[in-house]
Amino acid sequence: MSDEFAEMGPIDYIVVEFPGNRMTGEGLPLLVDLVDRGVIRILDLMFVRKEEGGSVVGMEIADFTGDGALDLAVFEGASSGLLGEDDIEEAGSALEPGNSAGILVYENLWAAPFATALRRGGAQLVASGRIPVPAVLAALDATE
Repeated sequence: MSDEFAEMGPIDYIVVEFPGNRMTGEGLPLLVDLVDRGVIRILDLMFVRKEEGGSVVGMEIADFTGDGALDLAVFEGASSGLLGEDDIEEAGSALEPGNSAGILVYENLWAAPFATALRRGGAQLVASGRIPVPAVLAALDATE
């Protein structure tokens, strides 16, 4: 493994659905802030729409807020090649017809030193996952 890859942090992806193709762009400044502060590095960012007939199509980077400025221009060209057509189709299968989604693949830069140290020591990640916020809230409510 090259030194460049040996020092990478964990790579995650998310697919965020926007019902009725309503993207406000409200979260974009926060995403830019995470990148600017070195918390994450964006490897891929893509937008797709699921047509009423079920087909999934890519969307161009656009002015989602309608203010005349390209909200995603800072991410234009963010493509590592990790996302393939099969990934787009899989993401699309999670969408309801008439909705769109953002697909984001990112490196957790904040965790890179920790992950690197573990790999140097011979450790291997054997499982990972996420606990949805509603599940955490339900569990906390159940304990009260």
